[in-house]
Amino acid sequence: FLKAFDYSPWSGHLYKLDVGWPKVPEYFTGQPVSVAVDSLRGLVYVTQRGDNIPKVLVFSEEGYFLYSWNDTVEIPHGIFVLSNATDSSVWITDVGTGKYGHTLKKYSPSGKLLQIVGTPGNAGSSLYPLQFDQPAEIFVEESGDSYVVDGDGGINNRLLKLTEDYKEMWLRGPKGTGTGEFRIPHSVTVDSFGRVWVADRDNKRIQVFDKDTGEWLGTWSSCFEEDGPSSVRFTPDNKYLIVAQLNTSRLSILAAPHVGIIGKCVIVDTIQLADETKPHLVDVDMKSGAIYVAEIGAQQVQKYVPL
Repeated sequence: FLKAFDYSPWSGHLYKLDVGWPKVPEYFTGQPVSVAVDSLRGLVYVTQRGDNIPKVLVFSEEGYFLYSWNDTVEIPHGIFVLSNATDSSVWITDVGTGKYGHTLKKYSPSGKLLQIVGTPGNAGSSLYPLQFDQPAEIFVEESGDSYVVDGDGGINNRLLKLTEDYKEMWLRGPKGTGTGEFRIPHSVTVDSFGRVWVADRDNKRIQVFDKDTGEWLGTWSSCFEEDGPSSVRFTPDNKYLIVAQLNTSRLSILAAPHVGIIGKCVIVDTIQLADETKPHLVDVDMKSGAIYVAEIGAQQVQKYVPL
């Protein structure tokens, strides 16, 4: 834990490290892989991997540990929270190969399993849209429509849009280097202008699509020549795109383009983490703008707050 702080807390003018989050880092008993923020309720969900440990930890935004749960989660990858004034749900992608794996799962905030999408324990090809193979991440809109990147090393390399009742609306892929093709689509997010942003990790680029039609809108690659993006999230004002880069242990803050314009990527600021910190997936608090980073190398989650 201390080794990961063996660097300047920030290397720019936009964010600084919150050294007091979490209050008790010893609760990270496994390898944290993803984090999701319920901004309305001030909750932070963390998934971690390991044997005989809680797979989901829940903290307050101040950093106090609240509770944990474990049932029906085998090997978590991505996590997403959909929250409104009356309800909230927690979505986890499971990349395990056992009886719970290769699925998207919807939970209550307390960990009650509400929905399984996919066939538990069975990896499938892209010939069947809801047969997943190591689904990496999901993003769910208020409408209930969802966007899934399916392909954290499995046979599928695709982006799907599903309706609220899990019918395919459109699909992009498969594996390849061409336009609309992927090599490990690892993270997905949607901006307020109706565009879907995908971290196409092994192709070292971000691809952008129209959320209604699935039409390809553009690609950013010049910012990722050294290391591909592993996670993408927007700031609350949609002014910046936060991108994690796993192998270089770096967070890049990119200027987000205006509606209808993709253009070229521009790095506004970077946060350089310690060697082998390995930021895997991130999330942003839509109220405070704080960035939470799940670090599989340092085996912790860190919080950065806007200056």
